[in-house]
This record gives sequence, C-alpha cells and structure tokens, in this order.
Amino acid sequence: MATKIFVNLPVRDLNASVAFFTRLGFQFNPQFTDEKATCMVISDDIYVMLLVEAFFQTFTPKAVTDARQANEAIICLSVDSRAEVDRLVDAALGGGGQSLPDDEHGAEFMYARNFEDLDGHLWNILYMDPSFAQQPATAAPAETQA
Repeated sequence: MATKIFVNLPVRDLNASVAFFTRLGFQFNPQFTDEKATCMVISDDIYVMLLVEAFFQTFTPKAVTDARQANEAIICLSVDSRAEVDRLVDAALGGGGQSLPDDEHGAEFMYARNFEDLDGHLWNILYMDPSFAQQPATAAPAETQA
C-alpha cells in the first residue's frame, strides 16, 4: 500500500518556480534539490518534484505537455480554513500566477479557489468543513427500472 505521493511537474525555470512556491509558504528538501530538480514539501506524505523540462523528458518517451496550451491534471490541495485558501491563492496571484474561475462545482460545505502557476499547471485550493466529513453518508437513490 502506498503511503506517500510524489507529483512530478515539468518547469521551464526552476529558480522562478522555487521563488513562486516559496512565496506561497512552501519549503523545499535540499537533499533532493540540484540544478535539474527540487522537492517541494506539501506535507509529511505529499511532495511535488519540480523538474526542469529537459530532465522531466528523460523519464518518458512521450512529449512533455505545454500546460499553458493543454490540461494535464488539476492538483487539488486541501487546507484548514477559508482564510488559508485565500492566503495561498492571493500569494500565487501576487507572485505571477494567473487567476482562474473559482470552483463552481462545490457545495455549501466547500470553499475553493483556483490558479495557474508560472508553467501553466492548474491548482485548486480547497477547504472542506470538517463537520461534513463526520456526517454519515447517504445512499445514492436506486435507479428505477423501465
């Protein structure tokens, strides 16, 4: 069973990406950092490896997607409060990130905002009211047969 997650993202300018995510409050593990890559620490079990595009390309025979032109994934991070959602997204926008439409798929117990980082990767920052998670799940309605 997997216990940690490492998301690998290609970046054009490693130093600019480190400065961008440092502004958001993230730290980097120097043991896994050199001129080709860095390990951004999200939590004790979640890491984002920012890899210079040429280095990223050595891991796959497929072309590297230009995230400014096509969607590859949406990275969603949960945080502990609505204020933390706003802090992170506002810091991203202040550091050169691009604003994206806010998440309109949420429910009243969720609050989310979105941004695009310097390389076009999509980020969704989400707060979910913990009291909702403690409620018992309701069964989905059974389909009627015709």
